[in-house]
Amino acid sequence: MDAPDGHDAFGDLIAAGRKPAPVKELGGNVEGRESIGRQPIAEQVAKRILSMIKSGNLKSGDRMPTEQQMGIAFGISRPPLREALKALTLMGVLDSRQGRRYTVTDLSPSRLVAPFNSMMSFAEYDLNDLFHSRALVDMELVRLCTLNAATDHRQRIMKLAVDGDAFHDDPVAFRLIDLEFHQALNDGSGNRMLAAIAQGLYDVGLDVRRVASAMPGVIPKSVRQHCEVAEAVVAGDVDAAVQAYRRHLGHVLETTIQSMADTKGR
Repeated sequence: MDAPDGHDAFGDLIAAGRKPAPVKELGGNVEGRESIGRQPIAEQVAKRILSMIKSGNLKSGDRMPTEQQMGIAFGISRPPLREALKALTLMGVLDSRQGRRYTVTDLSPSRLVAPFNSMMSFAEYDLNDLFHSRALVDMELVRLCTLNAATDHRQRIMKLAVDGDAFHDDPVAFRLIDLEFHQALNDGSGNRMLAAIAQGLYDVGLDVRRVASAMPGVIPKSVRQHCEVAEAVVAGDVDAAVQAYRRHLGHVLETTIQSMADTKGR
């Protein structure tokens, strides 16, 4: 069911957001050369390699030195070195093939967020945390899109919003154009990394939102909200675009909660 007029469920969620947990110091005092600083050695090594990539000392396609050479260069034993290399591989920064040396990957946003997307696909998640995360990422993308998108891209966003009106009775088709609409907003931002993260967050919980999209009144309201966002983006009105998108996320959150309740009640 649609939310009562004037009720901002997402605003309530943000207002009641949880306080972040205090950050603890990493590592501890360890005897020997492998106790430099307070961070674990593996983390220090990973950060040094990342720093070399950031500075341009290491570039996409470069082969890393052998483990023996890196151990000598960093002055550490193989276990923490291998832990650092494994972490960078899981992050998508390095690539390791059987019997070959590590290489720096293409560092594309899609590759770098692939581990994140995979984790989110299989891990249990808190619905409120998910939508709070979407708010932080998506509303920044909408802001950037409103500022940066080219005129023809803004018109595409508007067309996708309006065309959704043809799918009131076809939830499957609407989900397709809904995906295209949100992806167009992300692409218009010009920030490929944030766009890739946003796509991963969008994909989480799709099974529940499939049910929600079939609920009476959900698609027409979503279409109206898409149009409100698109009109603000076309007009270059950042505040209006962000607020319209915030209302849309509130609608998605409420209908998702309702669909979950309905599913459990059956």
